[in-house]
Amino acid sequence: MAGTLFLVATPIGNLEDITLRALRVLREVSIIAAEDTRRTARLLAHYGLTTPMLSFHEHNTHGRTPQLMAKLAAGESVAVVTDAGTPGVSDPGVELVQACVQAGIAIDPVPGASAPLAAVVASGFPVLPLTICGFPPNRSKPRSEWIAAVSRLQSTVTFFEAPHRLIQTLTDAVPLLGNRQILVARELTKLHQEFIRGTAEALAREITEVRGEVTVVVEPPQTPTVKRVELTDNDLADKIGLMTDLGGLSRGQIAARAAKELGMTRREVYAALERAKQSGK
Repeated sequence: MAGTLFLVATPIGNLEDITLRALRVLREVSIIAAEDTRRTARLLAHYGLTTPMLSFHEHNTHGRTPQLMAKLAAGESVAVVTDAGTPGVSDPGVELVQACVQAGIAIDPVPGASAPLAAVVASGFPVLPLTICGFPPNRSKPRSEWIAAVSRLQSTVTFFEAPHRLIQTLTDAVPLLGNRQILVARELTKLHQEFIRGTAEALAREITEVRGEVTVVVEPPQTPTVKRVELTDNDLADKIGLMTDLGGLSRGQIAARAAKELGMTRREVYAALERAKQSGK
């Protein structure tokens, strides 16, 4: 019988942010595939765990995946962990999961701390819908194109950025994100956790030095509101009559169009028309 692939979320900073289930799984599996064995060793030592490890990072994924698949096929269980957070979120893990799916090997996620979710719930922006992105491109032109694509999303967006590129990314975002509010979350769950809020322009001017892990959250674009136009019932009836004269629209379509243009509901339009009719219009 094949083993199970466990995808274990680890703390994003504070070592207390690990679940009891995660500790049990890390203790019981045959081997831990770790993005950074030295960093994971500190976590294991903190909790007195001695499970064997091997490295599993972006540069050796292709070679390690067959090795880990062989262990799973032989009945051994494997836990995948990254430097911090959940495997597969801008970190190694997806390729191994896909291989397990194709081979019919059991996959068991062990959830825990998440930098994107932690930043979003602290932002005050709508949590749903939410788009989680990775890192923007390093080079200027692709980065601007990436930010432009982000600006068109009709949702709250969160992404990661390297400390040394944050100010440039914010500067590139000024003409694309305009007055949309942004949260820069630094060193989440750690001693020097910091939340900085403002527009891209204000943040690019305010932030002078960045250290540690950075997660950025961008509020969704504001939906333009239609200003309600106040008309008398008879004026509304005249407007509907004009639309009717144009032809090609059903009564319901005309009412919907009038409602949209006037900032009214369709029910309000029908009610006004009925009042105009009763008044002799």
